[in-house]
Amino acid sequence: MDSIALEDVLGGGLYLLNKLFLDIMERRKSSVEAYWFWRKLAWIVYLLGLPPVLMIFYHEQDWLFGAVELGGTPAMFCGVIAAMSRKNAPAWLDRIALYAIPVGLAVTFLDFRDWHTFALQFLGSAGFLIGTYELSKDRQSGYNWFLLMNTATGALLYVQGRPFWLLQQILSIIFTFDARRVRRLKTANATA
Repeated sequence: MDSIALEDVLGGGLYLLNKLFLDIMERRKSSVEAYWFWRKLAWIVYLLGLPPVLMIFYHEQDWLFGAVELGGTPAMFCGVIAAMSRKNAPAWLDRIALYAIPVGLAVTFLDFRDWHTFALQFLGSAGFLIGTYELSKDRQSGYNWFLLMNTATGALLYVQGRPFWLLQQILSIIFTFDARRVRRLKTANATA
């Protein structure tokens, strides 16, 4: 069992709060002000969770996941800007966020050791990078990518014997699945 450091609690906690706040945001869409409040909060805590998570990767000298996390930063900023301004992020930042996806995925090939962990790393990275980008644009498909990310990452953390982070991934799956379910129901009701 690994030791749990302050970075684990802060990073994991803020990333988990992001999923919880996205779930609340989906439930509050009927109230415009409440929706935007929870959307802002979701993106702010997500971005605030990045430095502690990067510190974890630094301490573990896990440059691969550190690089992938950094690759998601432009999309996180797009999400914060869109939530704060209630408009799309600037086109130049959106392009950087979009280009960071293939670069981040290419980085996963640098750490190829075996097919089992590589597949989980690649799927987790794809879910993180694409999901963050899609959700920054308020696209429902981002939830599907987050579910892929949390499932693949959870499996990887299980293999690595990291129960604290596995629990965080399981809770993230629950909140993300619910947010996706609520969005789908509201979308179906709006078109019916």
